[in-house]
Amino acid sequence: MRAICIVVDSAGIAPMPDQHEYGDIGAATIPNIAKACGGIDLPTMQNMGLGNITEIEGVPPAASPSASFGMMYELSPGKDTTTGHWEMMGMKLDFAFPVFPKGFPKDFIEKYEAAIGRQTLANYPASGTEIINELGDEHVKTSKPIVYTSADSVFQIAAHEEVISVPELYRICQIARDMLQPPELGAARVIARPFLGTSGNYARTSNRHDFSLTPAETLLDVLKAKNIPTYGIGKIYDIFAGQGVEPHVTTISNEDGMQKTVEALDNIKSGLIFTNLVDTDMKYGHRRDVHGYKASLMEFDLWLAEFINKLEKDDLLIITADHGCDPTYKGSDHTREAVPLLVYQKGRPGKDLGIRQGFWDVAATIAVHLGIDYKNGTSAI
Repeated sequence: MRAICIVVDSAGIAPMPDQHEYGDIGAATIPNIAKACGGIDLPTMQNMGLGNITEIEGVPPAASPSASFGMMYELSPGKDTTTGHWEMMGMKLDFAFPVFPKGFPKDFIEKYEAAIGRQTLANYPASGTEIINELGDEHVKTSKPIVYTSADSVFQIAAHEEVISVPELYRICQIARDMLQPPELGAARVIARPFLGTSGNYARTSNRHDFSLTPAETLLDVLKAKNIPTYGIGKIYDIFAGQGVEPHVTTISNEDGMQKTVEALDNIKSGLIFTNLVDTDMKYGHRRDVHGYKASLMEFDLWLAEFINKLEKDDLLIITADHGCDPTYKGSDHTREAVPLLVYQKGRPGKDLGIRQGFWDVAATIAVHLGIDYKNGTSAI
């Protein structure tokens, strides 16, 4: 048996009841993109039942959906990648990862600088693309890495690859990871953000690497204990700190991730294929590029039509998201949203899955399909 779970990063679909606690009232990524653009054309997911979940301009309800459809509320506090994916694989968090709206404490930065043998620049929340343009020249001149955060629980380090090599950047990121531990400073991720280019033309490279906290037991650990592989595509390996994810491949774009998911069908004949498609979030959500986000969703939908045809009768396909990042909304942060749940099995009619209490229903569904007993969540099949 084989399950394929594809996470369209940040593609939320509806407000969560507690949105007001996060300052995100009204955020709903896919519906708001469709409304802002006068509609969106997603025929493959429309046929699967995407428009049956909620009203989406240009995506009407399907009369006979080919997939089961619903939405999932997040039980864990927060609206970040790590929380969303961990809950998706069965681990509910009882706390929100800390954020650092004023940067990291001065005494921590001093200790960190002593540990890496370098002074740093910045230490405040910023857009990754903007901060390298703002401080790139000074970094190149001084060799000081650029440390910054965002509204998410992240400690990010940007460095020019010809000034601080990628292995050295990874080394100083690992030092930060070792120092940033719960509870007070337990940032969910330390992220290496290498870039190249010259003054006024700096651009981030594909050598990003995330250093995550290690989760408690998830479904991936249960599968590994039973010698059932989880093939991670994209940043899945990083999100789970490698725990239970083997083999794995990284990706440089959604197109690359989709191609590697197709290739996985030829190489992974049983177990879980787990893909994250990050462009919707990284390139379009955070940058509030409504039309770019729309185009990315449409590109995925077009690819999905061909991908479905390659599935075998015993395959289970799940399409979902990990949080929202509504590009029509204020700021550049993730948004607290319910996420879509589409569950497809060739030749089986779809049904209304309603509103699911917890992203961990994904883990429960995969477990049932693979014939594994699992304690958390409720299966959608």
